[in-house]
Amino acid sequence: MDGIVTAESRLDGKAVVAASATVVLWASAFVAIRDATNHFSPGALALGRLVTGSVALLALLLYRREGLPPRAAWPGIVASGVLWFGLYMVALNWGESQVDAGTAAMVVNIGPVVIALLSGWLLKEGFPPKLMAGMAVSFAGVVVVGFATSSGTHSSVTGSLLCLLAALAYGCGVVSQKPALRHASPLQVTTFGCLVGAVACLPFSGQLVSDLGKAPATSIFNMLYLGLFPTALAFTTWAYALARTSAGKMGATTYAVPALVVVMAWVALGEIPSLLALGGGVLCLAGVAVSRRR
Repeated sequence: MDGIVTAESRLDGKAVVAASATVVLWASAFVAIRDATNHFSPGALALGRLVTGSVALLALLLYRREGLPPRAAWPGIVASGVLWFGLYMVALNWGESQVDAGTAAMVVNIGPVVIALLSGWLLKEGFPPKLMAGMAVSFAGVVVVGFATSSGTHSSVTGSLLCLLAALAYGCGVVSQKPALRHASPLQVTTFGCLVGAVACLPFSGQLVSDLGKAPATSIFNMLYLGLFPTALAFTTWAYALARTSAGKMGATTYAVPALVVVMAWVALGEIPSLLALGGGVLCLAGVAVSRRR
């Protein structure tokens, strides 16, 4: 969730409000996903979420008459659509079917380190020792979380690794999305990124139809909620804020997500990560903090 240095120096007032809305809605997504994965397969849930979000975003785009993005924006839109809207959501859904919501949020929040690493490579910003040290600490945290939630099997270790894959996809998606926002509006970038993600998830159509026929109303509601709010609304407010600041500064706003998720999961699902899992999550966030120190 962060790492590019741009001309923007700080968030303006409207961008702060937009970023704050994104953080709260994304935190709620971890809780909704955790519940919905009881009745939807990872790919089916991602497709249902993306289709719902795409319909809402297209309606808003038509209402505002913004039209198609310029050609220069499409490479970033397609890349972020496949990686962030597609791969990220499938991997996160799969990971959350095996680890609790709070633990998943802590592992996924390694994203800022991923973006800093990509910035060093793609933007020639180098690989400072603190970045490499932060990556090592965060990876150690992922390992601790995996073993803390494994219960003697490999399933939750796999879940933690899937959440790590989601963090990687998230980081690559942000790096891809930032250049697209120089050529297209936040709504255009979000709408067509969501559509690209939905197309990428079309192979899960059969599973979605099957799961919809068996899922209870609460799980279907969670899928619709994920599409309308953490996707259509939150990704748009994210893009709005990202267009007005650097990816690095935006990434810093997401550090509050894991704490919010732990509280929400405790209230809504009765989930509290074990002390060892919390310790691993703190290691993940400590690695992010080390990598971001100047």
